[in-house]
Amino acid sequence: MSIAKVTPGLDLHGETRALTPRAGRPLHVLMISDVYFPRINGVSTSMQTFRASLAALGIRVTVVAPAYPGTDDAADAAAGIVRLPARAVPLDPEDRLMQWSALADLDRRLAQLDIDLVHVQTPFAAHYAGLRFARARGIPCIATYHTHFEEYLFHYIRFLPRGALRAAARWLARHQCNALDAVVVPSQPMAATLHDYGVSTPLHVIATGLPESQFVRGDGRRFRQAWSIAPERKVALFVGRAAFEKNIGFLLEMTALAREQQPRLLLVIAGEGPALPALRRQAATLRVEDHVRFVGYLPRDHGLRDCYAAADVFTFASQTETQGLVLLEAMAIGLPVLAIPALGAAEIINPARGAIPGAETPDGFAEQLLGLLNRPTKMLIMADEAIAFAREWDAGTQGARLAALYRQLLRAPRAIDCSLAVSANP
Repeated sequence: MSIAKVTPGLDLHGETRALTPRAGRPLHVLMISDVYFPRINGVSTSMQTFRASLAALGIRVTVVAPAYPGTDDAADAAAGIVRLPARAVPLDPEDRLMQWSALADLDRRLAQLDIDLVHVQTPFAAHYAGLRFARARGIPCIATYHTHFEEYLFHYIRFLPRGALRAAARWLARHQCNALDAVVVPSQPMAATLHDYGVSTPLHVIATGLPESQFVRGDGRRFRQAWSIAPERKVALFVGRAAFEKNIGFLLEMTALAREQQPRLLLVIAGEGPALPALRRQAATLRVEDHVRFVGYLPRDHGLRDCYAAADVFTFASQTETQGLVLLEAMAIGLPVLAIPALGAAEIINPARGAIPGAETPDGFAEQLLGLLNRPTKMLIMADEAIAFAREWDAGTQGARLAALYRQLLRAPRAIDCSLAVSANP
C-alpha cells in the first residue's frame, strides 16, 4: 500500500530535526490560502494538521488567509495568522475573496518576516500572490493541489459547455503547476491526473495525515439524544461540504431504496454548502424526509466526534476526491466505511481494510449497505481493521515528508528567474 510517496531521490534523512537554512535559524514557511478556519473544509484541515506536525519539527509556519466575520485579530496574530480584507464570493457566501490590493501589498506587510519558502494551498488569488511574493524574494514556491476542479466546475458555471469547462480547468492547472518549483498532491491517482494534463513540474505525493486526537471516540449516545435519534435506528453518515460535486444526491436515492427493507434507516448529513437547498428538495421529492437528518457543520472537538460515534456506517459517494481525508477520520474511531473508490479515495477504499468499495448505482449501493447492517459481526471486525489502517496515515510521518521536501528545495531548487514578471492580476 502506498499512502505517501515522494519523488525518488528525495532525502528523508534527519527529518525529525528542525531545519536551519541559514545562520542556525529554523526554517520559516509562508502558507497562503484563499480559505482557512473558521471556514471548515479539507484545505483548512490539511493546513492545520501540517502546521502542527511542522511545528513539532521546529519549523515556523505563517499563514496568510482571508478575514471572516468574527475572526479575532489578536488571537490570529498570536497564532501566526495574517488576515487580509476579503469579501463574500458571489453564489458562495461561505467563502471569501481576498482584496487584490492587500495581496499586492503582501511584501510590505511581511517585510519583517524572514521567509524561506512559500507554500500555496489554493489556485485562486492566493496562487498568484504567493508566486509573486516568492519570485520577488528569490525563494522557492510550491503548491498543494487539493481539489479536482475538472469534475465539478459545471455545477457552478452552468452557462458554458461541460467540455469547455474541463478543457479550461486542465489548461489552468497545467499553467499554474508549471510555474511552480514543486507540486504536492495527496494521492497517486491525482499525480497521474496532473501528469496527463501535461504538468512537468516535479510531483510529490504526500497525504494529509491524522493527528492522535482523531482517534479519540466521542459520545454517540449524546449525539443521538441531542438530535432525537432513537437508539435502535440504524444510522448511515455523510460528513463533508454540502456541494454538488460530493454526489450527496446519490446517497439520498440510495436511502429511498434501502429504507424499503430497513424502515428505520436514517441518513445523517453533517455539513453545509451551496447544494443544501437542492438536497432538501430532493429529499422531499423522494419522500425520505423522515429518513434524512441535516445537522449542518459541527464543532470538530466534540460535536463532530460525537456524530461519528453515533453512526453505524460511514457512506460516501463523491468521485472527485483528491484524497478523501474524511474517510480516514471515520475509520480512526472504528466506523466501517462504504464508499465509491474513485480517484484519491480509491487508495483508502480499495485495500478493503475497514472499508468496502461501493457500487456506482444507488440500488447496488443500497444492497451493500443493507448487507453490512445485517452482519454485526463483520462490522465489528471492520471496526478493528479501520482503526489499524487509519493509524498508518500518521500526521507526524506526513509532516516529516513535507519537511524533507522543503529541505530538498532549499538545497537544490529548480532554477528561479528573479526577474520573472508575474502579473498582478490572475
